[in-house]
Amino acid sequence: MLQRQSKAAPRRRRRSGVAGSAALAAAAFAVLAWLVGLVEVPGVSSPAPWVQQQVGSVPAAQLESAKAALAQIPVKGRAPKTGYTREQFGQAWADTDRNGCDTRNDILARDLVAPTFKPGTRDCTVLSGTLHDPYTGRDIEFQRGERSADVQIDHVVPLSDAWQKGAQQWSAQKRLEFANDPANLRAADGPANQEKGDGDLATWLPPNKPFRCEYAVAVVAVKAEYGLWMTQAEHDKAGELLAACRAA
Repeated sequence: MLQRQSKAAPRRRRRSGVAGSAALAAAAFAVLAWLVGLVEVPGVSSPAPWVQQQVGSVPAAQLESAKAALAQIPVKGRAPKTGYTREQFGQAWADTDRNGCDTRNDILARDLVAPTFKPGTRDCTVLSGTLHDPYTGRDIEFQRGERSADVQIDHVVPLSDAWQKGAQQWSAQKRLEFANDPANLRAADGPANQEKGDGDLATWLPPNKPFRCEYAVAVVAVKAEYGLWMTQAEHDKAGELLAACRAA
């Protein structure tokens, strides 16, 4: 009997050790889940600092406006791309605001730091400047000429995406205005713009993570303004990004 008891005791200790390890693992997981914001502790805010840093921040009023606008954006399937061409949105970079400068140069002048202009063009034709590119976080020196494509003008909501989510039913004039609306345009790194293509929030996000909040807010604002819809995947991604945004 004494021998059997001495053999049983270690087994009880091993079981106790396993149970203790499991409890510690569960506790560690709970703490980790709280830290990343997966669970909430009553009366204690989850910091999730690195989650929020991944998408950045916008002013509180803009964030709340975007969340309200997202709730009103319809969710539908993507319509066929049939019939889409760039020409469906009118002349590229038309002077829709009639200020004497085409839209591309307007956006370059707005987004570049210290832009210079071709003499005699009424400060219209941008020759050079520095872009603090929001999509990649890099500084790009723009020089008109062979390397002009290093900086491109991106449609935040791509024309093809808009075509498949409501723009097919628009008038030609509304499509022209949409394609040249400064709210939907941003000077950006050329390769990043090419990589984006006609991607929506569900399929492409700026590589520069701290800019993703501002980018999502811009997409939501444009789609809400023009009555465009989102797919379920895009709507879910927009909600995820806005939920992670910090109010500045």
